[in-house]
Amino acid sequence: MPDTAPPEWDEELLAEYGSPLYVYDLPAVRTACRELRASLPEPARLYYSLKANPHPALVAALRAEGARAEITSRGELASALSAGCPPSELLYSGPGKTPGELDEAIRAGVRSFSAESAGDLARIGAAAAGEGAEARCVLRVNAAGAPGGAGLRMTGSSSQFGFDEDVLLDAAERGLLTPPGTRVVGLHFFPLTNARDEAGLAAELVQSVHTAAQLRDRLGLDLQLVDLGGGFAAPYAVPGERPVYGGLRAVVCAALDEWLPGWRDGTPVVAFESGRHLVGGAGRLLCTVTDVKRSRGADFAVLDAGINHLGGLSGLGRLLPMSARPLRPAGAEATQRITLAGPLCTPADLLGRQVEIPGGLRPGMVLAFPNVGAYGLSASLLGFLGHPAPAEVVTDVTDGERGVVSATRLTLERSEIRTKERVRA
Repeated sequence: MPDTAPPEWDEELLAEYGSPLYVYDLPAVRTACRELRASLPEPARLYYSLKANPHPALVAALRAEGARAEITSRGELASALSAGCPPSELLYSGPGKTPGELDEAIRAGVRSFSAESAGDLARIGAAAAGEGAEARCVLRVNAAGAPGGAGLRMTGSSSQFGFDEDVLLDAAERGLLTPPGTRVVGLHFFPLTNARDEAGLAAELVQSVHTAAQLRDRLGLDLQLVDLGGGFAAPYAVPGERPVYGGLRAVVCAALDEWLPGWRDGTPVVAFESGRHLVGGAGRLLCTVTDVKRSRGADFAVLDAGINHLGGLSGLGRLLPMSARPLRPAGAEATQRITLAGPLCTPADLLGRQVEIPGGLRPGMVLAFPNVGAYGLSASLLGFLGHPAPAEVVTDVTDGERGVVSATRLTLERSEIRTKERVRA
């Protein structure tokens, strides 16, 4: 059976679950995971970053491939647990972990955390000590330098993410890295996301390996885990294939052999993280053209999906351009340049400016946005204007037959908060 679903299949799904509709294909998730592992040093641990897409079916499929879960919130914790991830294997990261979130994570059995600052480390320790537990922590490093280009840099300048190297050394001297309830076991790097090319990605990873070795020596750290982060790219909401990193393993292995020579025996364990690269290509958004109009010399197609369903950050101008293809093109007529607008009452609700559509668009036509398995629905302005969320359908192929294994819909609901004072009243 071909990897790409035929139009008839998507039409069946739309008839069953309505438009707009997210579709995620599990075979594509498995293929991406296996190909990424083949590009990475072996042995190495791989974390799936749930921020890309927390759907439990995708998390479970990646867990079955051996990937652990990296989480940053109560919601992602709940998703990981519902997908069957052992809490002892979760890595809880992020710069804004609150005492309440940490208490909940510790009570759930989470024991591995990435600390972003001395204050973050102390709060992790307080939560762990309060439950008579010990939290194994990696220190996130905001390393200097930026050898690789990226869609978005995470560190390398002033940042809410991680310890600056000089701050980290100062914290060690002041005894701030040993609060009760914690044990520092490693270092965490994540300097960029969506690297522009393999050479730049390799340079970032090599620099992180070198920095890890330097900090190990300067801090006198018992280095048990080095999380080198990710940066593995994938196209977003446009046609295209995710890159395959054919030369990455050899370059990173050479750096590990030089600066962390015990890594092949697990001292330290080497880890990587990925979100968009693993699930981006597995998802598509199907939506329907509601209206086509011309305004002051420009053509517009109004869709039943907008930034409330896809790429909410496009309202800030960051995630455009996006594109789409008709599920069934109109024919071999001239290409129409048309702006794809959503149904929301804001001029920011655009899913593509001057997109070229062979044959043009008409009301009732179905469009498919490809490569939106990552940063799709959960990264959108879901609550804006109160439109219902699209259904999310997960499909798999068993014995050559394509079928639906999960069909759900996210809902937002307002619930009463009953405080102690109000209950007494």
